[in-house]
Amino acid sequence: MAKNDYLLDSYEDKISNPCQVGGIELSELCDGPGAGTRIAWFNTGSGLRFKVVVDRGMDIADAFMNQFGLAWISHLGVAAAPQPDGWLHGQGGGLLATCYGPDRTARDAAAFSAGFPLPGRFGTLRAVLESIRQPDPQRGEYAMSLCGRMLHTAASGHHFEIRRTVGATLGAPKITIRDCVTNLGNKRAPLMLLYRCNFGYPLVDEGTRIVWRGRWTSRGGRVDDFIFNEPNEPRFRRCLPPIAEHGGDGESVAFIDVDADRRSTCECGLFNDALGLGVRMRFKKGQLPWLTNRQHFGRNEYVVGLDPGTHPWVCDGSGGQEPVALVIEPGETRSYQLDMEIQLND
Repeated sequence: MAKNDYLLDSYEDKISNPCQVGGIELSELCDGPGAGTRIAWFNTGSGLRFKVVVDRGMDIADAFMNQFGLAWISHLGVAAAPQPDGWLHGQGGGLLATCYGPDRTARDAAAFSAGFPLPGRFGTLRAVLESIRQPDPQRGEYAMSLCGRMLHTAASGHHFEIRRTVGATLGAPKITIRDCVTNLGNKRAPLMLLYRCNFGYPLVDEGTRIVWRGRWTSRGGRVDDFIFNEPNEPRFRRCLPPIAEHGGDGESVAFIDVDADRRSTCECGLFNDALGLGVRMRFKKGQLPWLTNRQHFGRNEYVVGLDPGTHPWVCDGSGGQEPVALVIEPGETRSYQLDMEIQLND
């Protein structure tokens, strides 16, 4: 019997309060760049704990499995609001940092990949919490979730509603992110989404396996092609030690037309054999047909990104892709789901 199964089978008559074994705790940061920012800590009771930043698009910052960190956190960490110098100056990293969002176009993505701060405003939106579901094992209720509503809007412009639900289950090391994007405006509008998932040490370490399948294209350029070239393929499937080529803003990027199984499910992830620890991500090809793999092995800025999205970053032909317009009609709702599951070898 697995440890988590043992806990689930042993709750009866032994706990006074469900928070002894897990649940959601809402709080507010009181110091530093994130002062005043609402957060929600999820404790799944399986060893998986993670922080949802309610005032930053309900993205996920810190995440831990037992004593091991999963996420890359920038030097800044959680900030209360975007910095005046641009998106990168306010980038806290985190397990999930949603980019672009409604009203971004394919050419915006190309501009961002060329160095312009155009990731969209999704990660700056403050959520209105609509529901908090706590687990109660004494009643046989193990699910927990946080649902928030965000408005991505401009006067006389595009008007979107995003409902995000972050869910987990007591005793299971899994996270589910569900987004419903509705065009509440009176005209059709472009739509892009990129789920920027930032993984860091100790999950990411020298030799950690990077797992994905599909036809890939290097973003191009000396630093990208230094990693992502055909003779080097076995090598870029494992994390490198810190390298000089990735100092500063140097990183290597590949765009993957990710493979799907018979149910149209795509998978990717990382696994650290030395720790017996990994993360598996699942998403639907019809919702998020592209995967971006970022490898940034800079000293003290050591991160691997696996980013499912509606588009590759480069959509102007330079990455081998022609611009593809994804539009959402007035009154239409598009749904997206991303699942993360932690894997442990006992």
